[in-house]
Amino acid sequence: MFDFLEGYDVLGAFWTTVQLTVFSGVGSLVWGVLLAAMRVSPVPLMRGFGTAYVNIVRNIPLTIIILFTSLGLADIFGVTMGTEDFKIQGFRLAVLGLTAYTAAFVCEAIRSGINTVPVGQAEAARAIGLSFTQTLRIIVLPQALRAVISPLANVLIALTKNTTVAAAIGVAEAAALMKTMIENEAQTLAIGAVFALGFVVLTLPTGLLLGWLGKRLAVKR
Repeated sequence: MFDFLEGYDVLGAFWTTVQLTVFSGVGSLVWGVLLAAMRVSPVPLMRGFGTAYVNIVRNIPLTIIILFTSLGLADIFGVTMGTEDFKIQGFRLAVLGLTAYTAAFVCEAIRSGINTVPVGQAEAARAIGLSFTQTLRIIVLPQALRAVISPLANVLIALTKNTTVAAAIGVAEAAALMKTMIENEAQTLAIGAVFALGFVVLTLPTGLLLGWLGKRLAVKR
């Protein structure tokens, strides 16, 4: 019944998808938090940069960003990402592109969480002598992150699905293998069903777990 899967490393392709999701997720969380801090910063230049970055990147198709990392950074500017291996370079460039794109959505999710923290807490922190950075790190961000676990789960699920765009620059993830199999095998519906199920297996438990975690850690107001 599943003879069409023989000779193809389906699990390996999905493992690449998982790696893309994990590395890009961590990178976008770090960069997204920094962008959110910039957007609420009292420094006009930082606020302007954060706002411009989010508004510009969110309105550029992900495919264009991924192609730019490959054709622009690698081919034109010679950015090798620390390796001469084409496959590893493509993977790292895909992580860079996914991180740059997803961080804009992470930033907005976190900023919405920051807005849920009562202003009086920040004012009290400043009254006892805490700096903006200390107030953000000690008081505001811990509460904001707890408030936006569910929205961040949606961003992570979207990121998992967005990894399919990495096939455009030759990264051997699930979508790239599916395209190859459809071209070589006469089992289009079966192949599509297998890969659709694979993405459901990746995303559904993540959504359920982080949704439960979000309710468990929600800040009681």
